[in-house]
Amino acid sequence: MSVLRIINGAEFDVYQKSLNTISGEKSGEAEVTAVVNGIIAAVRTEGDSAVRSYASQFEKKAPEKFEVPIEAAKDAWENLNAENKELADALTFAANHLRRFAELQKRQLSDFETEIAPGLFTGQRVIPIERAAIYVPAGRFPLISSALMGLIPAAVAGVREKILVSPPGSEGLPDSRILAAACLAGADRVFSIGGAQAIAALAIGTETIPQVDLVAGPGNKFVAAAKRILFGEVGIDFVAGPTDVLIITETADQNADLIAADMLAQAEHDPDARPRALVPDRESAEQIEQAIEKRLALLPTAATAGASLKAGGLIIIYNSKEEAINIANKIAPEHLELHASSPAEWTSGLKNYGSLFIGTAAAEVLGDYSAGINHTLPTSASARFTGGLSVRNFLKTVTSLRCTSGSGYAEALAAAETIARAEGLAGHAESAAIRMSRQGKF
Repeated sequence: MSVLRIINGAEFDVYQKSLNTISGEKSGEAEVTAVVNGIIAAVRTEGDSAVRSYASQFEKKAPEKFEVPIEAAKDAWENLNAENKELADALTFAANHLRRFAELQKRQLSDFETEIAPGLFTGQRVIPIERAAIYVPAGRFPLISSALMGLIPAAVAGVREKILVSPPGSEGLPDSRILAAACLAGADRVFSIGGAQAIAALAIGTETIPQVDLVAGPGNKFVAAAKRILFGEVGIDFVAGPTDVLIITETADQNADLIAADMLAQAEHDPDARPRALVPDRESAEQIEQAIEKRLALLPTAATAGASLKAGGLIIIYNSKEEAINIANKIAPEHLELHASSPAEWTSGLKNYGSLFIGTAAAEVLGDYSAGINHTLPTSASARFTGGLSVRNFLKTVTSLRCTSGSGYAEALAAAETIARAEGLAGHAESAAIRMSRQGKF
């Protein structure tokens, strides 16, 4: 029995529509939304008491105090260095790359003021938000690296108060390795809370949990629903769905095992993960399928990976480069791997993806952990309209206008008055007109 589905490119649109319908039914979105709305309402009225009640229901142990002393994070980092130097060094290596990349991103944004027309001085300032919370899940797998991915861009942006939030384990504290990563990445405060109740508490504020300006980081469907519902009351990075990868290859003759390894790396995240490949012929598809079967039989996380492959694993046989590019842009994958002899012939047409991994050497796992780019990326085709988490999420660009006498100033007032009268907004028009009469007196 096949571990995943193989289709022709011409079948993709029909397949995608059917998959979206099935996925929507299985996810129980309405039920999740109802549960999360109840949690938010309880946190809004009962504060800490509600958070503690939900922690007792959903977490391994409800902590006595939600806030973890920052010294605990420092101790965790010292212990990690003493007990697992290899991991501590790997995290330090990854943190350095993330910091350097975030600094390069920040340099692309700058303050300026320019005289756009005589007498009209327009400008912008790039200002960090005041308080940001990074949510780090610890369910099936403790995502140690997500602490670095969220906190380091926030630190580089200049966020005044960086808060790490992660569910409590059996001791009532977040995973010690997550605490260690929080210390390394420069967290200012740490809270041991999880789930939709954590997002609600951070968005609303409780007796002991501070209201924040932005919540970022991955989470389960309840966390995602809470972020979606509370957006506007609090800033978010984006609403994340199941993780996915799409691998485009020109041939599987030498790369089948590599492609299989990368598809399984994505599949083991979650039964809802979507590992997919675009291949030029059925022979390539069958080579990859066989390689997946061999690797799956030996994989410790085979139960999860197998469920993912069965539910959404897909190999698409394309008839031309143009068809492959068109399908890839429709999928808009979180991770897009391009195994091509001449990548430049493909990259100009590829528009929709969270991160692009160019060439067989560029493993997606490097983006997950250590290369410097962020692994918190848009899912569920939202790469059509947004990018991944970056230093930009923690910065706001605000604009300014300064005016002096000049021809540009007079023309702008006249244009403003004309447009205001066309819209029927007399007060706007008068605001411009009175300044017309006072030119040279400011």
